[in-house]
Amino acid sequence: MLLGLSGGIDSSVTAAIAVAALSAENVVGISMPSKFNSLETIADAERLAKNLGIEFLTIPIEGILKQFDRLLASVKGWDSKGIAYENLQARIRGCILMSLSNQFGFLVLTTGNKSETAVGYTTLYGDTAGGFAVIKDVPKTMVYKLAEHINKVNKRQVIPQEVLTRPPTAELRPGQKDSDSLPDYELLDKILKGYVEDDKSARQLVESGLERDVIMRVIRMVDQNEYKRRLSPPGIKITPKAFGRDRRLPITNRYTPSEETT
Repeated sequence: MLLGLSGGIDSSVTAAIAVAALSAENVVGISMPSKFNSLETIADAERLAKNLGIEFLTIPIEGILKQFDRLLASVKGWDSKGIAYENLQARIRGCILMSLSNQFGFLVLTTGNKSETAVGYTTLYGDTAGGFAVIKDVPKTMVYKLAEHINKVNKRQVIPQEVLTRPPTAELRPGQKDSDSLPDYELLDKILKGYVEDDKSARQLVESGLERDVIMRVIRMVDQNEYKRRLSPPGIKITPKAFGRDRRLPITNRYTPSEETT
């Protein structure tokens, strides 16, 4: 098994599950830092690999990123400070992982959780590149609980405490945090549970006391990103309703949910 280790909570939990399932000698972690990755997250990735006893490789992507940026700069309108540039980093990492998979026969594990998958907070052919999505059906708030459980059952800090307490970030631009693009995960997961798993309408969610504007924003993101979920690898089902066979929407349609929808 092969996976990218970012020093974040999702890749840490995925790696720990992989080791529990297949043992440490069958798991390889790869750190692929750019100039946006902090020394702290890089160190946490290495510390996690050491705690798990897995092989750990570091392949910096800064040189590759600069070369891509120079080539793309020949296209009028290319912006090295926009979302496309951020996604380029994820796609470089996905390419490295899949190339190693191709060379050595490793199965690449993706590390995206259900909350991110639901709202499309993923990069196609980047962090979605792989053959199996271990925590695809695990909400972000549950990922943290799993991390705490992993440390508890092992009676030691397998997953470093800093990983548990650091605000989640993709580290694709200076100072980036998930909260820049998404609602707080506690609120997001409540809305996703109601809309995705419990089939509640926008009106029912508003009546339950959740924030109307956030509800409508999340619902739009969920429905608009069905195409990304169709292009993602399969994963383990643990909730009452997982994406895929349990819940599929037409990729293109003219339906727009509203608060009045029942």
